[in-house]
Amino acid sequence: MSTAGLLVAATLLLPLAMTALCVISAFRARALSLLVLAPIPALMAALWAPEGTLVFFPAPFRMTLTLDRPGALLLGGAALLWSAAGAFAAAYMAGKPRTAGFAIWWLLTLAGSLGTFVVADIASFYLVYGLVSLAAFGLIAHEQTARAQHAGTVYVVLALVGEACLLLAFVMLAAGSPEANPLIRDVVAKLPSSPMRDGIVALLILGFALKMGLVPLHVWLPLAHPAAPMPASAVLSGVVVKAGVIGLIRFLPFDSGLPGWGAVLMLVGIVTAYYGVIVGVTQLRAKTILAYSTVSQMGLLAVLLGISLGEGDPGGVNLVAYYGVHHTLVKGGLFLAVGIVAATGGARLRPVLLLTAILALSLGGLPLTSGALAKLATKPTLGYGALGMAMSVAAAGSTLLMLHFIATVAGDARGNAETVAPASEVVPWLVVALAALVVPWSLYPAVSGDPALSALQPDAIWKLVWPMALGGVAMLLLRRFRAVSGSIPEGDILVLAERCGPAVRRLGVGVEHLDAGLRRWPVAGLLLLCIAIALAGSLIAWR
Repeated sequence: MSTAGLLVAATLLLPLAMTALCVISAFRARALSLLVLAPIPALMAALWAPEGTLVFFPAPFRMTLTLDRPGALLLGGAALLWSAAGAFAAAYMAGKPRTAGFAIWWLLTLAGSLGTFVVADIASFYLVYGLVSLAAFGLIAHEQTARAQHAGTVYVVLALVGEACLLLAFVMLAAGSPEANPLIRDVVAKLPSSPMRDGIVALLILGFALKMGLVPLHVWLPLAHPAAPMPASAVLSGVVVKAGVIGLIRFLPFDSGLPGWGAVLMLVGIVTAYYGVIVGVTQLRAKTILAYSTVSQMGLLAVLLGISLGEGDPGGVNLVAYYGVHHTLVKGGLFLAVGIVAATGGARLRPVLLLTAILALSLGGLPLTSGALAKLATKPTLGYGALGMAMSVAAAGSTLLMLHFIATVAGDARGNAETVAPASEVVPWLVVALAALVVPWSLYPAVSGDPALSALQPDAIWKLVWPMALGGVAMLLLRRFRAVSGSIPEGDILVLAERCGPAVRRLGVGVEHLDAGLRRWPVAGLLLLCIAIALAGSLIAWR
């Protein structure tokens, strides 16, 4: 096996091996401090393994790994965030209870997360996707508070629903293949001509949209992110949602295109982009605001995927992956920043808030940031018609949401004592923040086809500035409506459904009692007959 092949294989094998070593008490006691090392082979593979690298595991495993451009882009960003967040977790979680269990769930989630970017066969993809889905429960519910247990329960129930949809879709995909475990690319090539095509695509979109957090399947994000420990929130929002993104990239037939399903993805994406902003600006907690921001950003990725699927443009997935890298690093940096801000006070707070604000506003397209490059790279794909305008307004919404986040974080830190966050937490955060600001510049020419300096042209800057200015005006207007704050609970439609549950059950019981009473009352039948005759007579007279 070549060096590149070894790196790709170690992407999955090292975190699994570290998990197995946790049965040894001495290793388990040090596992938390070693989390930073687990993603290193994945980062090296993303940087140095050539595109098209294939790794075959012999029977009985029959696992095939590959590295293509969108997979390498997402793998590199994910590995960098996992490593930095692992270093942050070693300091943040030190001295807290159940750290060994946290480290094990972390390693399992990491293995599944990175595995989704490199696995090439159906059975293995389902295995690693299920691993990241179920192991993340341990990170969400780690605190064992009532909030964490509720968030974990909601998450795992929805994850199982998604797994069921994907299992059925994968079985239908593999049904026409002569191989027991076919390669993903082979079955996807036959999907457009399959008699079960529409059913398979619907199940795939349902399963992967749930992981991405597309409306109305988003409800686990605003519950899970605030409940999880800070470093876990960073990887859940920055990386775990990308399992849904790579799933759609891998399993939808972008080579041939499906205009109808592309339109569906675009519509769901637009609704999600706006919904995340509208609900997010009503939230009171910084981590919840970031969760709804992730919902909104995943909406934009769904729009881009829908355009590529509708037009049959396989090259469009590289743009999706590029935007995904930007979101991974920025959102991971923002979640870690919440922890840094909470542990900092006095004069040291100002530079922390400044860097946090730069990261936050990059999601709205702040010039010279990775967000500016990501927004400019999407402009030709989105076009300059109604869709392009709609997504520019959504960018204004992102600015509004991030201004709300900055105000919330600053307000929460106003009473902090004159303290400074430990260097063991600050350094990983700075690494992620620096990567978020620098890495997309190196990737921009290859993805967009334009030189990086083109982002500094006046017309390019104007395309970025006017939506941000619109978002700033919206923020000024929002501050006049104090009643908006806290008007929608975390989890929105799920919480509403839970609150309405008892009333619905009482209504059902009441209807049953009324029906039983009417059945025992002989006059009821006569009254109903009279009502029916009266209605019929009214209709005849009206005509």
